[in-house]
Amino acid sequence: MDIAAVLNGKHDCACQKDHPCDIRYVELCKSVLEKLPEICADFSHILLVADGNTYPLCGARVEEILKAKITSKMIFGKEIVVPNETAIASIEQKLNTETDFIIGVGSGVINDLCKHVSFKHGLRYAIVATAPSMDGYASVGAALILNEMKVTLNARVPYAIVAEDDVLCTAPTDMLQSGYGDIIGKYSCLNDWKLAHLLRNEYFCDFVYDTVMQTVKNTESTAKAILERTPGASRNLMEGLVLVGIMMSYVGNSRPASGSEHHLSHFFEITGLLNHSPYYLHGIDVLYAAAVTAQLREKILMNAPPFEAKIDTAEVRNSEIRKVYSSAADGVIALQEKVGFYAELDTSVFEAHWNEICEILTEAPDYRTMLTYVNAIGLDILTFEAFYGKKVIKDAILYAKDLKDRYTVLWLAYALGISEFQA
Repeated sequence: MDIAAVLNGKHDCACQKDHPCDIRYVELCKSVLEKLPEICADFSHILLVADGNTYPLCGARVEEILKAKITSKMIFGKEIVVPNETAIASIEQKLNTETDFIIGVGSGVINDLCKHVSFKHGLRYAIVATAPSMDGYASVGAALILNEMKVTLNARVPYAIVAEDDVLCTAPTDMLQSGYGDIIGKYSCLNDWKLAHLLRNEYFCDFVYDTVMQTVKNTESTAKAILERTPGASRNLMEGLVLVGIMMSYVGNSRPASGSEHHLSHFFEITGLLNHSPYYLHGIDVLYAAAVTAQLREKILMNAPPFEAKIDTAEVRNSEIRKVYSSAADGVIALQEKVGFYAELDTSVFEAHWNEICEILTEAPDYRTMLTYVNAIGLDILTFEAFYGKKVIKDAILYAKDLKDRYTVLWLAYALGISEFQA
């Protein structure tokens, strides 16, 4: 679907929910930075946010093109920027009473920081994207790490999304892999959405589901062209990522784009930061995790009613959560006590809906098919398994679900005692 077709929102949806879209511009083409004076015509005191890599890449050009409109700058160093309280405060210190707009130059972290700070202070923002690496550009959520927890805070869509073909196709290989992985991972989260709709009567929109699914199918065969850095492939990947973000804004949260595979990815990131251990880029983890969840679905399908629930006591469970999440454990435990999913885990519900559950689970690609996508973009599931190790991956399967208030296949796997992964 063409992005222009959804920018005005959808107001006659069969799901009975109004789907507004407040993005004014999406410009993905050559020499697009030259349009910035027109895009920013209504603003005169702009804060520019970039880092030590994105500023020389095109941030300096943005500053030159907008000239006197750029009245303050926050340029992070070349080290990895973590979207936490420190980074937020660094940007806020550059705001003043005259600031009326923020322009971020970068990808995931810069976008999330600008989105959050602009929303918090009642400003609009634009993102000059430097890599087709993730789907959050057009979403309403800002993914942050606060109090050592991965959280997604409500915010506002950007005023403009701008990206040049020539910049997108020069992104580092792992960022291209990440963007592809973030799209392919939707096979997993869309399946989770259907499962939650069945088992918890969660809101569901066929239009959004179908639009995201078609985007995934349009992307799955493009891995070779993406790795070859053809401008058209990079632009198409970026368009897909933006379109998915718009579908998140339609729903008002990340449900159409984030499920069990994202929770596993968040687990690897959070525990990596807590333990000072390495982790992959978000979308790469998402793709690997989508293969993990595909295998979980296959193992679940090997079961049959009646079921014997394999649920730990709160004492045992919380003890393990404290081992896994260390200083972040209190927040994790408090979230699940509030959500109440553990108290509601009843295998009789699975038995009552088992045929429907099986039908939904078989709609997602199987493990072998997911591996073809992993390999197509130049990744290897054995490398993933060796990188994190079997223990960490098992912990992720068991406890990544506790990071969020969202029902996914991880809850079904937990109740049935399924937690092993074999590459």
